[in-house]
Amino acid sequence: MDEMYVALLGLGTVGTGVYKVMKTQESQMQQKLNTVLRIGRILVRDPKKHEGEVDDPSVLTSSYEDIISDPRIRIVIEVMGGIEPAYTYIRDALEAGKSVVTANKDLIAERGGELMAIAEENRVDLRFEASVAGGIPIISPLKNSLAANEISQVMGIVNGTTNYILTKMTEVGMDYKEALQEATDLGYAEADPTADVEGYDAGRKIAIMASIAFHSRVTFRDVYTEGITKITSKDIGYAKTLGWVIKLIALARNTDNGIEARVHPMLIPEDHPLATVGGSYNAVYVVGDAVEDVMFYGRGAGEMPTASAVMGDVFSVARHTVYDSQGSTRDNVYRKIPIKRMDNIRSSYFLRMEVEDKPGVLATIASVFGNNSVSIEQVIQKNKIGTNAELVIITSEVKERHIRDALLILNSSSVVKEVATLIRVYG
Repeated sequence: MDEMYVALLGLGTVGTGVYKVMKTQESQMQQKLNTVLRIGRILVRDPKKHEGEVDDPSVLTSSYEDIISDPRIRIVIEVMGGIEPAYTYIRDALEAGKSVVTANKDLIAERGGELMAIAEENRVDLRFEASVAGGIPIISPLKNSLAANEISQVMGIVNGTTNYILTKMTEVGMDYKEALQEATDLGYAEADPTADVEGYDAGRKIAIMASIAFHSRVTFRDVYTEGITKITSKDIGYAKTLGWVIKLIALARNTDNGIEARVHPMLIPEDHPLATVGGSYNAVYVVGDAVEDVMFYGRGAGEMPTASAVMGDVFSVARHTVYDSQGSTRDNVYRKIPIKRMDNIRSSYFLRMEVEDKPGVLATIASVFGNNSVSIEQVIQKNKIGTNAELVIITSEVKERHIRDALLILNSSSVVKEVATLIRVYG
């Protein structure tokens, strides 16, 4: 096959990166793929707006029908984002016998199972390496390199915006709003950062990884999400004192009682490999029965790192097409493991609270905790807040519902003015 035509859906940040990589790799494609990839069509809203961005403006189109009806196009690359019209475009491409590569985490986390079934039915490929952790290879290792393992845990820092913010708060002493503004100014955070700072972006990514790692469908709806907006410099200071670092962690565990899938701030030991992942970098830490512990680290977003992941998938699909082996990558979700309710998940907890500064307060708090099956492991009292005291309490491992029950009582107690922070501790 001398040439193979592809279509690109979208010419934004990632789409532009994909276009650049295709051009720079053109001279080596014959040796790498036994064919040369050509761009047949690029779907954009306004072709005239993008004429100066491509070598051949005639490939620009605002009609998806131009792509579906073109028999030359064998691979469709979707980098538009969002659920619709991306779902419809990908479905139609698969049903038309065209393989698809996508970077769309929202779509794969919500409806990836449906699309994989359509791809298998039509004996074409659907690849989505770039949907998680940008340029870091993690989907392919989970599906292939680690396939002989029974994976028990996938844990990662998979959102560069929040990691940048927490790094600045930890290393420079910025407060949350200041760090968020710097992240926005540098282009790490969107104008509306909600999906990042509330944990939704990371939640979609851990849903995708958990489905692959545990061979059981996990969707975004199954993932408990909690963001970083309530983390303060005080919390970070106490964490440092205790030998911990605060990170926004996406965590999936396959336990005897079901799959835990959650995203929330977490105190992790400062000697844990994830503790040193700073700035906008991402990392994914995987535990398997044969391989034991492995970590994947690198740029989790951006034009060229994400384009690298997209084009890695495109090259793989192109090889399959050349050798007529499309559709050989199955969904591989063959289990139905229940999702564990957050109320039943066990953790240790870090609590920071403002209380009356008088004798007997700690005894009252300890009594409430004890009546709700919560044991106190450590208490720190360093600071005064006016006439009140600031307490930091570390609990032993306890079910989430028990700590919540205790906090309901404490919040209505006259001696507790505010429970300012609750952060789970890695363990």
